[in-house]
Amino acid sequence: MLELGLREFLSSCARLLKRAKKPGKAELWLLIRVCALGIIVVGAVGFAIRILGFLLLPRG
Repeated sequence: MLELGLREFLSSCARLLKRAKKPGKAELWLLIRVCALGIIVVGAVGFAIRILGFLLLPRG
């Protein structure tokens, strides 16, 4: 595994931040919509599993 000293790590972080750019408004809204859709899908799957478990498992 590659081990960096503190100085090399900070230099690498600075180099990365210099190359990074902020997303534009359109890209940001696309990212928000995709994340929201993912959260909704995961929630719907969990809800469906919960309902199926409630309907199929015996109560007692």
